[in-house]
Amino acid sequence: MARTRSEQYPEIKRNILKRAATVFARVGYASATISDLADAAGLSRGALYHYFASKEAILCAIFDQHLADFLERVDQAMQASRVPVEQLRIVTQAIVELNTSCADEQVVILNDLNQLSATEHARMVALEKKILDRLSDLLIKVDNGGKITPANKRVYTMMYLGVVNYTFAWYNPKGRVAPAQFADIASDVLLHGLLTKGTKASPR
Repeated sequence: MARTRSEQYPEIKRNILKRAATVFARVGYASATISDLADAAGLSRGALYHYFASKEAILCAIFDQHLADFLERVDQAMQASRVPVEQLRIVTQAIVELNTSCADEQVVILNDLNQLSATEHARMVALEKKILDRLSDLLIKVDNGGKITPANKRVYTMMYLGVVNYTFAWYNPKGRVAPAQFADIASDVLLHGLLTKGTKASPR
């Protein structure tokens, strides 16, 4: 007879992924052991293997969960308004909220993509591209100064993500500037650049 899953199965899996993300973020994926992950989750090695077949399976699940959540939040935020400027503000707020609540996952996403197998690496890159495409399209809609072109749109998108994605390295969400305020500041800085027409350089 097949072993039945407990009612706590989904919750236990989420806890494993949360604890594993903390371990990977602190010591690195390569240095972390199954025993480290089991201890962090409060499980035996055997119990951990009941939920995930390998360390890489745990890493893949962290990527899957975080990137899917990221994309879902971006899509939901964009549906909250039809005005591009408002969409950008809401999207920025959603990204900041997610990243400040999942700082360890964000470290793993940024640092450990190259630890995946070739197949999983390609799949995660495709998910990341889907997110980048959404954000690039939004920035193009916001831009009324004609600054973003097909050639440079990824530069603008990565600059934007550089502001909101690397907060784990320096930003304290419990400090004097709350996440909502930080999101507003980031939006203001970007919007000032995109909504202001650039000046042409004088010929020399």
